[in-house]
Amino acid sequence: MARKNPSRRLRLRLLGVLGLLALIGGGWAWWQVRHWQPPRSAYPMQGAEIGTGDGPVDWKALKAIGADFAYLDASASAFARDDSFARNLEEAKAAKVQIGALHRYDPCQPAERQAANFVTVVPRDSTMLPPAVELDMLGDDCPTPVSDQGIESELTTFLNQIENHTGKPAILKLTARFQSRYKIASQIDRNLWLVRTRFQPDYAGRPWTLWTANATLSTEAGEAGLRWVVVQP
Repeated sequence: MARKNPSRRLRLRLLGVLGLLALIGGGWAWWQVRHWQPPRSAYPMQGAEIGTGDGPVDWKALKAIGADFAYLDASASAFARDDSFARNLEEAKAAKVQIGALHRYDPCQPAERQAANFVTVVPRDSTMLPPAVELDMLGDDCPTPVSDQGIESELTTFLNQIENHTGKPAILKLTARFQSRYKIASQIDRNLWLVRTRFQPDYAGRPWTLWTANATLSTEAGEAGLRWVVVQP
């Protein structure tokens, strides 16, 4: 019977050990990202973005882990509305968490219809935070592509209408791909909300006001990972 090559056995063992270490390291890195929050000493004001996709939220627990505020997903495009908005609004107020409302902007739909959708869902309440508008969808993806000039013009109309309703300038939640395509941060003068897990975002070319620092933060406030947001001090 032929004997196995000792050097081959050693290589296989080393590969097995290296594979195990890689699994352990990957698991540790995943756990670190899921539980990472920017230090409170650097960012005293912290909160979350909450919507139906996050599942049921324990607002008292959210307050206890340090959420000073929450932005609630309210509406999207011309007709869609977040099913959990009214409940989250009531429970957040009861937990004494300061709240704001967010609309997901759709460049394929007219600004007036989207603004009507938002103001139907979001109450006129001077105690709420400035409204936020998520900009991620591109006009190039519309059934009839929208020009760059059309994007800026319609977005400006939408902002004017919801700001008239809320009485406060909106915050632009700007993704990297939208900014790369339209350079909107230099076209429209509003505070910015940028997104990048763990590392500070710099893709807008000017300072941000809000930062989604962890898109999947694991907490006892809910089963799903939370979108954790901090305020520029």
